[in-house]
Amino acid sequence: MISSFNIPRLESFLKDFYNITQIRITMFDENFNELVSYPHNIASACRIIRTDSRALSACMRCDREACQKVKNQHSSYIYRCHAGLTEAISPIRMGNIVIGYLFFGHVFPYTDRETGYRTILQNCAEYQIDHQQLLEACAEMPSISKDYILSASRLLEAVASYLCLERMVVLKQQSLPIQIDRYITEHLKDDLSIEDICEHFQIGKTQLCDIAKHTYGKGIASQIRCLRIQRAKELLDENPASQIADIAYECGFNDYNYFISLFKKMTGMTPKQYQKSATRPQP
Repeated sequence: MISSFNIPRLESFLKDFYNITQIRITMFDENFNELVSYPHNIASACRIIRTDSRALSACMRCDREACQKVKNQHSSYIYRCHAGLTEAISPIRMGNIVIGYLFFGHVFPYTDRETGYRTILQNCAEYQIDHQQLLEACAEMPSISKDYILSASRLLEAVASYLCLERMVVLKQQSLPIQIDRYITEHLKDDLSIEDICEHFQIGKTQLCDIAKHTYGKGIASQIRCLRIQRAKELLDENPASQIADIAYECGFNDYNYFISLFKKMTGMTPKQYQKSATRPQP
């Protein structure tokens, strides 16, 4: 575990979220191990579904897939679980590193309750569960609108940032992933290579690749490219009159044409187009 958590404070804060939204919220560490939740018990419908081992496996797989998807983005991700209920997950980031996840669910998202019942029962038809009990449990769940779910997911993002700000979640500064991330950030302008990083930390390529995949959800070279383009965007925003070649050099790109091509691929526009959009008066 690359971070430490103030569980008592977290539990109190999650309770506040639930009191406002009436949606169950759970916090996981970076390995997707559950740390704390409020309320402690899952919804009755989910408890019934999970009595079938296949359904339990599907639940865990669904959550882990969402976890992997959200690792590469900074916003929350709303999705339907395998049973047809709505969930949302938001990464907790410290700099470039995901150190945990906030998750809320499970929410009954159907305005037409009969459609919702049919969908959930159909999705769970193959499970060896009491379908009448499941139907009754779903009937007890409030119907939550799409707008409400979207607002709650935005609040989830704000909570994720606040947890770090209030130091309810802190990084263990001496952990190897943190040191590697700091090293990369400090040497973006340099000619960084996988070999250089491995030599600096006296580790093998396989270990570095495993750390990168676990920490960033992508390879180390891909992460470096993303950070360099992000830095280029920041420099273009800060200094719209700068020469594109100077920006490329400041971000560690020795090949100007490659920088132009990569920037367009990752942002949908060339650096010059981005530069013009940054100088355009905002409405």
